[in-house]
Amino acid sequence: MSAELSGYQIERQIGIGARSRIFAAVALKTGRRVALKRVARNSRDDDRFIRQAENEYAVGHRIDHPHVRGVIALHRVRRRLRLAELVLALELVDGLPLEKALPNRLDRFLAIFIKTAAGLEAIHRAGFVHADIKPHNILRGRGGVVKIIDLGQASPSGRRKERIQGTPEFIAPEQVHRKILNERTDVFNVGASMYWVLTCETYPTEIAGRNGRGVTLAAARPLAPIEINAKIPRSLSDLVMECCRSSPGERPADMAELRTRLTSIRALWNKRREAYRLEHLSRLQRGATDEVTRNCE
Repeated sequence: MSAELSGYQIERQIGIGARSRIFAAVALKTGRRVALKRVARNSRDDDRFIRQAENEYAVGHRIDHPHVRGVIALHRVRRRLRLAELVLALELVDGLPLEKALPNRLDRFLAIFIKTAAGLEAIHRAGFVHADIKPHNILRGRGGVVKIIDLGQASPSGRRKERIQGTPEFIAPEQVHRKILNERTDVFNVGASMYWVLTCETYPTEIAGRNGRGVTLAAARPLAPIEINAKIPRSLSDLVMECCRSSPGERPADMAELRTRLTSIRALWNKRREAYRLEHLSRLQRGATDEVTRNCE
């Protein structure tokens, strides 16, 4: 970590990203523990990563929501009058990316994505699209903590990007074709993320389904989650597939609708689980009564 960045006491390195390193640190003035994301500029090839860090600050410092990692400050470090690195001060989250901390129960899965949808709803209210939601960019911590991270590719809603940006396994068709991005772009990204978490398989997006020469491969009809795992509720399987429809207009309209439907699925699931629990308890009680009766005969 650069010695030129004063005001922080570095504790340890906690992560590595594309052209970046992340450190746990303490802000000396406030005593607050933060995450410092350092992006070094060693050549012109690093400029796009510098721009992404600047974009993360420009978007993130406007959003204050419990399910979006807070963006606190941006520091520019110069050497010989040239920008040498950027350091983002971020909320320190004690957690792991969802891809490394998969839920082992359906109610936990639903809780994670309900919170993810709520965080994205806040980003959309601020006028932006995240445009790179994937399990790696959803942090899961203790006590049900869920945080959306990495706003480096966020874009104003209703705009086109100059180049294709996104992660191939989770990218929406309108991102591939550089069309207008809006809330439904994030709906696709969330749907592809839910598909992966539920099935451990990648939804066949347009880029993920291309060969090495950039030619789109003819893919079979994507299997619905319930076809891969019969224990997944049909209502949830259908919702995931709706989110991943190629045409944005055929997806759920926004995160409010997605959150509402996930909440309804959770309520129905909990009701069925409680009914099963009571039925199982009743059977145990009947069994115990029959045993007492036999012993008394």
